[in-house]
Amino acid sequence: MSNPLSKLVTPRFPKAAVGLEGASASVVSLERRGSAFSLKRAATMTLPSGLIRPSFEEQNISDLGEVADALLQLATSAGLVRQRRWSAVLPEAVTRTMILTIEGAPASRAEAEEILRWKTERAFGASVEELRVGREQLSPDAEGRARYLATAVREIVLAEYEAVFGALGWHTGLILPRHMGEERWLLQTGFPGDSLLVSSHSEGFTAVMTRARKPLIVRSIVCDPEDREDELYRLLLFYRDRIVGEEAEVAGDMIERLLVVGEEFGKERVSEIVNETLGGNLRSLSAQEVGLVLPSNEFSFDALAAPAGLATLAWA
Repeated sequence: MSNPLSKLVTPRFPKAAVGLEGASASVVSLERRGSAFSLKRAATMTLPSGLIRPSFEEQNISDLGEVADALLQLATSAGLVRQRRWSAVLPEAVTRTMILTIEGAPASRAEAEEILRWKTERAFGASVEELRVGREQLSPDAEGRARYLATAVREIVLAEYEAVFGALGWHTGLILPRHMGEERWLLQTGFPGDSLLVSSHSEGFTAVMTRARKPLIVRSIVCDPEDREDELYRLLLFYRDRIVGEEAEVAGDMIERLLVVGEEFGKERVSEIVNETLGGNLRSLSAQEVGLVLPSNEFSFDALAAPAGLATLAWA
């Protein structure tokens, strides 16, 4: 899988992206108007039940040819049938993302790599030979410890999606988990304060807290629907007591922007939990507030946020 937060020296990302979920698929092509983006072409489709079963551990796609046919129909309906270069968003449950921290200072680069290898295998529950891992070094934490953002997908699972794209003749130079497309809407504005993305899916949710356009906390949480609220509450307490508490001089205000994407975790309820825990009066930002103009009610921001977010990289 591509490096999750590349330095964008790879030239010319496409303005088109495809997003896959367990129950749906979306394609989008963007155009830019001033500081905002609008849809040039877009389409969404409901997929047959069971055709894609997102999983980090197991086979995802029951029929590769049927998925390829569905994406071809989708691209055709959007007027993108001639598009060959795409960015792609995988279902969130297919990937795992964590921030790895190294205690102390390794004696050499080789030792640092060995430590990271061990931490990666422990964090993701598989050997590095079984995984495609993207890794980006972050700024040290408050105690000076080295931090790395790591995103992993099993090679055998990624190969399923790559086979579908290959069957269509699509060149997907950038393949990322859903939340990384969605967080683009919080990162691209250069906002210096703290922001929170909550991206829900059928197996749980991913929470990303950012500061000055860099990840501060990333949690991929697999849980039952009834446990989502408790898991979010615990995460917010950690942020309030450990991050803001320890970094009060540089933290400024607590979370100032909130973006909730996905239909499995109610936007109003997430806002209530955030406000109850941290104070304030936040609500989830709308598509227009983060810079995406959608035509009337024809398209859902929940469906398009991730692929459209990746498509903005064409202007990065």
